[in-house]
Amino acid sequence: MTDHKKKSFSAKHGNGLHPDNQVSAEIKAHVIKNRLSCTAAFSIAKKLNVTPAEVGKTTDLLNYKLVECQLGLFGYPSGKTVEPLESVEAELADAIRAGLENGYLACKSAWSLADHFNISRRSVSDACEALKIKIKPCQLGAF
Repeated sequence: MTDHKKKSFSAKHGNGLHPDNQVSAEIKAHVIKNRLSCTAAFSIAKKLNVTPAEVGKTTDLLNYKLVECQLGLFGYPSGKTVEPLESVEAELADAIRAGLENGYLACKSAWSLADHFNISRRSVSDACEALKIKIKPCQLGAF
């Protein structure tokens, strides 16, 4: 049995929703073994000029699994790949804390911090892990 049949990702969106045809077609062109990578999802969103959330929702409605989170949080064979940093530079730690909403750092904010500090997105995740700060919500709606 394949992963996408083990869990109904579409169930979280309620009944009666139908995937957008154009987004669906593009997702299907990028799916490998019933999985769509985070990177591919963002490429689709950019290409079609839709939000990442629309691509994530359509992926769910098609019951494909989102994988290979660019922050290292989900979709890897060994689970999440985040490793806490031994120490976090004060400026980055302050920026992360300043960006918190309800105690969490949004995925989109993590990406912005990575760009601002010219570091990888994964490095922001690793810093958050060290600071015991959870990242959510996901721009694709995975969490």
